[in-house]
Amino acid sequence: MIRDKSATKPAKGAPRKDAAKKDAAKKAAPAKAAKAAAGKTSKAPAAKKGIIAVASPSFRRERALIKRGIWPVAGCDEAGRGPLAGPVVAAAVILDPDRIPRGIDDSKRLTAEEREKLFDRICATAQVSVAVASRARIDRDNILRASLWALKRAVVALPEAPRHVFVDGRDRLDTACDCEAVIGGDGIVLSIAAASIVAKVTRDRLMCALAQDCPGYGFEQHKGYGVPDHLDALNRLGPTVHHRSFFAPVAAARAKHMPWTVAPVPDLFAVTEVQVEAVVEVDASVGL
Repeated sequence: MIRDKSATKPAKGAPRKDAAKKDAAKKAAPAKAAKAAAGKTSKAPAAKKGIIAVASPSFRRERALIKRGIWPVAGCDEAGRGPLAGPVVAAAVILDPDRIPRGIDDSKRLTAEEREKLFDRICATAQVSVAVASRARIDRDNILRASLWALKRAVVALPEAPRHVFVDGRDRLDTACDCEAVIGGDGIVLSIAAASIVAKVTRDRLMCALAQDCPGYGFEQHKGYGVPDHLDALNRLGPTVHHRSFFAPVAAARAKHMPWTVAPVPDLFAVTEVQVEAVVEVDASVGL
């Protein structure tokens, strides 16, 4: 079969395929550039995805009370509810509105060095009080009641009686003045944040002192919290007089090292035998 070469050639005046492709590419170039620019602008915010901005605590609530003529205003917080050993320390702070140290934040967001510096500045410019609930009180009353007792004692011990108290958590205190519980208050209310720093630094110093009395447990490192090193020491050495008796890891260590101090728990489902005496009835008519 002989093909007609003229059929494959483009007619005179008709645009070639290569030229048509080039023209189409030129027309599409601006659209692609615009699309790429739009893609870049839309992807820019995605680079910041996952970054959460955490606001620092403010003095806004205290200033609102001052404008209403309510002063002094105290913030209080505690440190040491979770550890297996050591006391609970509560602090109450009345900040001076004209001399508030910079950098006050939730104690958990600060380094140990930052807390130490702020502790000195807070104590130098504000009214501060501290109360301690011992291990014995925690064992007797439970950790929640002991913490609330210490918080109330810290408020009462302030040099000047406050007219309003902010406390961290959900439980209000039985104080002579109004008390407002603020969940997450150490990250919201500046006075509570200052109290959290004072309580934390005070308790850390107490635990470092206990570490000298009880070597081998690492109190100076973990401050009594149930980290693996502390649990390992409990398992090897047994509990000290500073450990909270009814916390589960401490109770288990006590049962292992001092079983004679653990009272046996009665079995409520045990079956006991009951002896019944026979009753003999006597006929009164006998012998008449």
